[in-house]
Amino acid sequence: MRRAAFLDRDGVINLDRAYVHSRDEFDWVPGVLEAARKLVEAGFILVVVTNQSGIGRGYYTEEDFEKLTTWMRGEFERAGAPLAGIYFCPHHPEKAIARYRCDCICRKPRPGMLLQAAKELDIDLSHSVMFGDKPGDATAGRAAGCPERVFLGTDGKAVPTTEAPDATRRFASLLDAVSSPWFNQFS
Repeated sequence: MRRAAFLDRDGVINLDRAYVHSRDEFDWVPGVLEAARKLVEAGFILVVVTNQSGIGRGYYTEEDFEKLTTWMRGEFERAGAPLAGIYFCPHHPEKAIARYRCDCICRKPRPGMLLQAAKELDIDLSHSVMFGDKPGDATAGRAAGCPERVFLGTDGKAVPTTEAPDATRRFASLLDAVSSPWFNQFS
């Protein structure tokens, strides 16, 4: 079994501009590709887990998401940090068109995406880490069984001032986390 670094997308990988779905809207959080490469070098596989209610709300399509995701995957590859998987939830329990309106188990803070990835990619959740910029990311990680859950500042701007009750660590960005003494235990 493998250990994974689960990464939220908006706010952790790219700047969170609400419902980002095309390359012209996508700007990297500074240092994220370098951090991702360090995670791979430390023996983690990278798995993106992202709520995408913009699909459910009808703001963009699954095809739009897939097109952006294909480009993003290529950029991670070129940086020496290939993505083992990308999981997304297009649902919303209230604010979605009928096809996507449901109270599903995949939408964070529920752990469905992480559990699906663990099953499909042979991941040992007890040795994995969840990185996110919202408390629900940490909650999903805890519910899935990840002992390390890192609460990051949205867009890598600052260490979060509010505590995520399910987070074990706090850093401004993914790069700050993997450059910290805490991360040395995984290398």
